[in-house]
Amino acid sequence: MSIRPNRLAADLPTHSVSVVAITPFGDGGVFDESLIRSHLRRIAAAGVGVYVGGGGSGEGYTLDLHETQRLVEITVDELRGKVPVRAMGKEPRLAAEMVDYVRMATAAGVDACQIYSLDQGHGHRPTMPELERYFVEILDNVSVPTVLSTHQSVGYQVPVDMLERLVARFPDVVGINSSHQDIGYLRRIIDALGSEVSVHVGGPLHGLTNLSLGGHGFVCSEANLAPVTCQKVIDAFIGGDATMMTEAFGTVVRLFEALYGAGGIRATKALLSRLGLAGGPPRLPQLPVESAVVDRLLALVHRLGIAETEGFPLPV
Repeated sequence: MSIRPNRLAADLPTHSVSVVAITPFGDGGVFDESLIRSHLRRIAAAGVGVYVGGGGSGEGYTLDLHETQRLVEITVDELRGKVPVRAMGKEPRLAAEMVDYVRMATAAGVDACQIYSLDQGHGHRPTMPELERYFVEILDNVSVPTVLSTHQSVGYQVPVDMLERLVARFPDVVGINSSHQDIGYLRRIIDALGSEVSVHVGGPLHGLTNLSLGGHGFVCSEANLAPVTCQKVIDAFIGGDATMMTEAFGTVVRLFEALYGAGGIRATKALLSRLGLAGGPPRLPQLPVESAVVDRLLALVHRLGIAETEGFPLPV
């Protein structure tokens, strides 16, 4: 399916992979600009787009307001004009929180912002009229290309007909990130909107399924460790090289299972540090993974041939 030019964000290729970037911290969890810049440069060298400050891989919930803003500013300074630069942030409790975040990121110069689904907390879920009003309130008050998120973490799906209404009403909506295991739901989004906006899946597992249905790629955390390999999936798809595509995708899936089975972003950061790259410790309440776990992951990385360390030493 083709995307109408007026809805394709100028920063994003038709098919792409983006990373939900980690936030590398220094000793004791100190906000470390040099480590952050080193990591971003490595991602950009592979051609992978970046979502920064996410509530999961980016540990967005541990950042104070100054750190959140500074992280976005650093990312724009390092990556603007090199790869797509998008702000993600964390799930909000109120529309006003998301509006404030998007306005801050817009002023910093990002190419686009993701709009998270509403997370009311304490296990509560919004009614569908409440959810639509939430999105409308945000989109009425921001002026930057936006990507709507429908994410399993909040416990519900944003209805496809609601997504259709929002895309029709707000020209700045340029994409949808769907992070659910429901393939039928993904297919309905693509059939309804895949010719108008980009559709990406969250996580790599349904990346090839999304592409085969007419979607446009995937957003993942595995590209923090293996950006070249993740980008290779997309390059091979565009180039029609099924062998390279499936081999690269199989590697990414194996990496996904290993990292999340070992502690998720804690394991990713520990493995990056062991490889001499910008990883650093997680911030509390998360604790570092055990050294033996990193030993097993390091053996897997070398077996898969995805260390990807050449030319990227830690900053002095």
